[in-house]
Amino acid sequence: MSLKNAFKKSSYVSLGDENDINKTPEVPEGIMKKCNYCKSAIFTEDVKNNYNICPKCGGHFRIHARTRIEMLTDIDSFEEWDKDISYKNPLEYSGYEDKIKVMQEKTKLTEAVVTGKAKINGEDTAIGVMDSRFIMASMGWAVGEKITRLFEKALEEKLPVILVCASGGARMQEGITSLMQMAKTSAAIKRFSDNGGLYISLLTNPTTGGVTASFAMLGDIILAEPDALIGFAGPRVIEQTIGQKLPKGFQKSEFLLEHGFIDRIVKRKEMKQVLSDLLKVHGCERNICTEVCEDNEHICELKSMNPWSRVEKSRAKDRPVGTFYIESLFDKFIEMHGDRYFGDDPAIVGGVAMFHGCPVTVIAEEKGSTTKDNIKRNFGMPSPEGYRKALRLMKQAEKFKRPVICFVDTPGAFCGLEAEERGQGEAIASNLYEMSGLKVPVVSIVIGEGGSGGALAMAVADEVWMLENSIYSILSPEGFASILWKDSKRAKEAAELMRLTAADLKAAGIIEDIIPEPEHLTTETFSCVKNLLDNKLKKFITTYIYMDADEIVQRRYDRFRVM
Repeated sequence: MSLKNAFKKSSYVSLGDENDINKTPEVPEGIMKKCNYCKSAIFTEDVKNNYNICPKCGGHFRIHARTRIEMLTDIDSFEEWDKDISYKNPLEYSGYEDKIKVMQEKTKLTEAVVTGKAKINGEDTAIGVMDSRFIMASMGWAVGEKITRLFEKALEEKLPVILVCASGGARMQEGITSLMQMAKTSAAIKRFSDNGGLYISLLTNPTTGGVTASFAMLGDIILAEPDALIGFAGPRVIEQTIGQKLPKGFQKSEFLLEHGFIDRIVKRKEMKQVLSDLLKVHGCERNICTEVCEDNEHICELKSMNPWSRVEKSRAKDRPVGTFYIESLFDKFIEMHGDRYFGDDPAIVGGVAMFHGCPVTVIAEEKGSTTKDNIKRNFGMPSPEGYRKALRLMKQAEKFKRPVICFVDTPGAFCGLEAEERGQGEAIASNLYEMSGLKVPVVSIVIGEGGSGGALAMAVADEVWMLENSIYSILSPEGFASILWKDSKRAKEAAELMRLTAADLKAAGIIEDIIPEPEHLTTETFSCVKNLLDNKLKKFITTYIYMDADEIVQRRYDRFRVM
């Protein structure tokens, strides 16, 4: 065998131009894209198949109005309204008409919002969706007009409204005409609301400026997608004004949830189901199944016990807390957050639910069931924002004619510097004032401690019930002894004197009913209490639900008038 050419350099076939050797290999156009959030290279098809969400970091990409409508509504159910409404040019701004035509050609839309009616899992609704591709979905005359007509037609057809917001704010090219759309749309929503219409606002990235300061923040229920930019002034404007760098997460949807301005953050893939559930709760009739559970009253009989022992039982660490009652007694509970002014207080949990086919509003003072949860919920001592959240939900229940069910369990309202700064006294006073006139049935159930005004702010009700080993008093026994005798160690003696047990209070006409408990009430021994409450709540609702609103208010007034 000849070795002459064994080590000679071979010739290779070139796969491209020799000038391209140092270039980065190209991916066919459209197959991949870069995530705006994590900067990863991702397959376009993977994004489309994942609700336009980055499969690596979960970042939510902006989506077109018609894509959003396809995601949220049932197939072929969308009927568009006012498609041909287009812009006005009140300032005769040069180049504006050309810009509009370019946007119309690019987006295949006549304006920055698409409106109409559709079905969501079979539930009828009016719907509007903004598209940020169209001059950042800024609001000029046409956008304001279409949104105003959306609410007017929804009122005429007795439909709820879902409005998906995404906007840079007012449209500068239309000057003060654009500004007036804020007032026009807000007035339309006010009229719609006063006539009992349900408005769900969904905030997406970005929602800013005049849209935030008008229709976007006026929903009965305000939802938001994760990590969406939401605010009045843009971040750059704020930084330039104050001369400081903004903290991470400022003006994001998570920031707004923490500060009480939105009800929930909902992932895009869950949005259709959440909207459907909300529409169902608000759309169903106030009918209730009257079939009663097995009577377990003979199993849970009232027992003789000294007051201090009941105080100790009311504070037991393994005693069921408010959220456990909600989970056990109600279906399809949807928690709402925030007071719309300052924050969301975890010491009060509230939302809408179904009770044997009847929509109800449920609110509970919540201590938490673990040490970590106790701290998070401030051991069940609400702050002003907690009471304001509760009142907001009660007024919403009044609007939609839902019974209100409150679970009371608090040592008392939080006494602290920040609580006083934010008006603790005013918040409690407002609850007493407004609850006295609520035109829907209200029942309050003391399930543990009923401490002072912090408990009363949730108990101006048509009927107040107490669990057998709960307490309801002007102050804790320790506080009572400290104030009157300057000796908190006399708490047991104070408990005897204060008449704070369920039996004492029923005898005094302060409460209407006592719910017997097992010897040691825990989540494991809760079944008899659950059945008793289930039956009593059915009877309460069927008694009050069809009662005239004025009669409900008068009876409630008379109840407290004799005390």
